Amino acid sequence: MAFSARARVINPRLGTYFSIFAALYTALFLLVLIFEQLKFDEHFLSVVFFAGPILIYCVIGLCVGTNDVLGYFAAGRRVPAAYTGLLLGASSLGGTLIVAGTGAFFFSGFDALVLLMGTLTGFVIMAIALAPFYRKFGAFTVPSYLGRRFESRGLRVITAGVAAVPMLLVLSAELRIGGGVAHRLVGGNTDSLIFMLALTIAISIAAGGKRSFTWVGVAQSIALFLALLGVATTVSVIVTSLPIPQLANGPMVRGLVRNEVNEGLQLINIWPLAFELPHEGFAAITKPYTQPFGAIGPVGFIIGIFAIATGVSAAPWLLPRVAASPGVYEARKSLGWATVFCGLALLTVSSAAVFLRDFTLDAVMSERLGPLPQWLFQAAAQHIVAFDQTATRLGFEGLKFDRDGVLFALPLAVGLPSAFTYLLMAGALAAALVTASATTVSLAAVLGEDVVQGMSWEPMTPQRRVWIVRGFVAIVAFCGAMLSIAAPTDPLQLVIWALSITGASLFPVMVLSIWWKRLTVGGAIIGVVSGFAAAAFAILISEMGMLSTPSPIAGILGLPVSFVLALATSLMRPDASRHGLEIVRDIRVPGGEIIYDREMQRLQLRKHART
Repeated sequence: MAFSARARVINPRLGTYFSIFAALYTALFLLVLIFEQLKFDEHFLSVVFFAGPILIYCVIGLCVGTNDVLGYFAAGRRVPAAYTGLLLGASSLGGTLIVAGTGAFFFSGFDALVLLMGTLTGFVIMAIALAPFYRKFGAFTVPSYLGRRFESRGLRVITAGVAAVPMLLVLSAELRIGGGVAHRLVGGNTDSLIFMLALTIAISIAAGGKRSFTWVGVAQSIALFLALLGVATTVSVIVTSLPIPQLANGPMVRGLVRNEVNEGLQLINIWPLAFELPHEGFAAITKPYTQPFGAIGPVGFIIGIFAIATGVSAAPWLLPRVAASPGVYEARKSLGWATVFCGLALLTVSSAAVFLRDFTLDAVMSERLGPLPQWLFQAAAQHIVAFDQTATRLGFEGLKFDRDGVLFALPLAVGLPSAFTYLLMAGALAAALVTASATTVSLAAVLGEDVVQGMSWEPMTPQRRVWIVRGFVAIVAFCGAMLSIAAPTDPLQLVIWALSITGASLFPVMVLSIWWKRLTVGGAIIGVVSGFAAAAFAILISEMGMLSTPSPIAGILGLPVSFVLALATSLMRPDASRHGLEIVRDIRVPGGEIIYDREMQRLQLRKHART
C-alpha cells in the first residue's frame, strides 16, 4: 500500500466515460419513447427503464473494483472537484428531498425553502469551517479523524456508535422512498423491491468501496439530473415557451397568489415555533403558495435551517467525501460545485411544484366549464390523486395529492408520453440509490475501521482491512432494508431527524477540534455523548407529546448542550497534549504532507522494524 503527499494524477478519460453513459441513458429514453408510440406493452417498457440502469450501475461498480486500501477507502485521492461536488450534491438530496421535497414545495410553498436554505448553508459552513482541514488530515472516516486528533481509542469507538445512528436513519429513509418509487414504476411487492435495491447497492459498491461508489454515484447523479432537468425543461417550454424552468415560473407565481385566495385558500396563522412539513400520504392544499410561515413558524424556520445546515456540514456520510479530492484547493472547489448542483436541483423541483400547482388551480377554478381535466383521472388511476370522480366541480379541499407522487403527476398534467414519467421515476430511483450507497459505504468503513479495529492503532494487513469492510457493506445494506421494512416511518422526517442528531452530536466537536486548541479528549467525549443523548431524548419526548417543540427540530436542542459541556469539561482540565497541538497547527496549513498518510507510513515502518 503506497501513500503519497503529492496530488495524484487524475484520469483524463473520466469525461469520455461519463459522456458515454449519458449518451446510453439518453438513447434508452428515446428507444422507450419510440416503442411507446409503436404501442409496445407499457409494463415491459417500465421494467426496461427499471432494470436497464440498475444493470449498468452494477456492471460499473464491479468493473472498477480494487483491493488497494487507498483506492478502496478514498478512491485513490484523485477524484476531480466537479465530480466530488456532483456526488456531494446528489448524496445530500437523495430520493427523499427530490420526491418528498417536491411534495413539500407543492403543499407548503414558501415554507419549504427551509430545505433549500438549510442544505446550501450547510455546504457553505462545510467549505469554510470543516472540509479543507478535514482534507488536510485525510482520515477515511469521521471517528478515525477524532480518534487520531485526540489520540483516544475510546473517543473513536464512541463516535463510531453515535455516527451509526443517523446513517442508519438516512439509509432506511432512502430505501423506503426508493422502494415506493420502484413500486410505482414496475409494480410488485414493495418489501421485495427494497431488498432488491439493497442487493443492488451491495453489488455495485462492495467490490471497490469508495472507488466503486465514485464511479457508480457519478453515473447515478447524471441520471438524476438528466431526468429532472429534461422533464422540467420540456414542461417549461410547453407551458411558458421558455427553456429555463427555474426562472420561467415567476409570472405563474404572481397569478397563483391572487387566484388561490379567490378560490377559498385563506392565510393561516400558526405558532412561531411550528414546523409542519407535509407528512407521507394524501393531503389537500390548505394555504396560498407564497404565504410565508403558514406551515412553519418564523422561529421554527430559523431553527430548521440551522438544524439542517449543521447536520449537512458534519454529516459522516458526506464530509469524508472530500478526502477523495487531490488536494485542499480541490476540496474547496468541490464544495462550490456541490452548492451549484444542489441548488439547481432544489430550484428545479420547486419549479415543478409551481407548474403542477397552476394545473391544479385550473382544475378547481369556479369559472371552469366542461368536464374535469383528463389528467386527474389518469393520476387517480396511478394512485397519485384522490377525488370524487363523479363530481363536476372540485374545490381545493376535495382534491388530494399523494406527497410522494406530486413529482410524477407533472408529466400527466402536461400530457407528455409515459416515457417522461418513467424517466422521472428512474431519476428519483437513482437519487435514492446514490444517497443509500453513500451511507452504506461510509457506515461499513466506520464499522470495519473504527469498531472492529477501534481499540488498536495498528492497522491490519491491507487485504484483511478491505475484506472486512467489504463484508460490512453487505451487512449494512441488509440491515438498512430490514429497518426500512420493520419500522416504516416518513422518509422526510427520518432525514431531518438524522441531520438534527448529527448537528447536535458531531458538529460542535468537529468545529472545536479545528478552531479551539484547548479542547481535550474528555471534552470531546462529553460533547459527542451529551449532544447525542440530548438530541435523542428531545426527539423522543416530542413524539410522545411531552415537549411542545416539533420533533424534526427538537433534536438540535442538543447542540448548545454539547457545546457548553465540551467547553466546560476542557476548561476544568486544560491538559491538551503536545501532539494534539501539533496536529491542529498542521491541519491549518493547506500544503504539505497528508497527516493520516504520514501516520500510516510511520506505523508501517514500526511494524516492519519489529518483524
